[in-house]
Amino acid sequence: MLRATAFVFSAVLALAACQPTNQQAPLGADGLPLPKVYNITAREAAVIPQRVLESVNSLRSVRGLAPLTLNAALTTAALAHSKDMAAQNRPWHWGSDGSSPRDRVARAGYPGTYEGENLSETYETEMETLSSWMSNEVTRDVILDPRATQMGFSWYQEPSGKIWWTMVTGS
Repeated sequence: MLRATAFVFSAVLALAACQPTNQQAPLGADGLPLPKVYNITAREAAVIPQRVLESVNSLRSVRGLAPLTLNAALTTAALAHSKDMAAQNRPWHWGSDGSSPRDRVARAGYPGTYEGENLSETYETEMETLSSWMSNEVTRDVILDPRATQMGFSWYQEPSGKIWWTMVTGS
């Protein structure tokens, strides 16, 4: 009996060794790995805006810029535009009603001056998206605009997992 158990155990170990150890991500029709879906849970949703604000302020601090504060009206404008981009299925600065970022900020009740807007259509996390924005001069300039004093940040996640991120700054 002991011999049979040892044989079965050895056979299982041998078969386990035959399994590939570095399985590749599934590939899409284009031959590229399918994106890993970042599902935003209610717990994550509660901390994302503050986490982005802290990261943005760290980036600004290194350059001697004043920190931003979160603004509810700017966040409302960001959320509305994230949902609208998803409905249009394209990341761009114009609303389906022809509105500009400045129009949307005013419509949301922001009493200050619109300064800039960053957008992203992705499966990436908010930190990966912020990193991507920092690697591009145009979007980096929105984050590091010395005139900006306030920020709105929001997103819309489709059932497929695709996320439409929007950051709006104002002063």
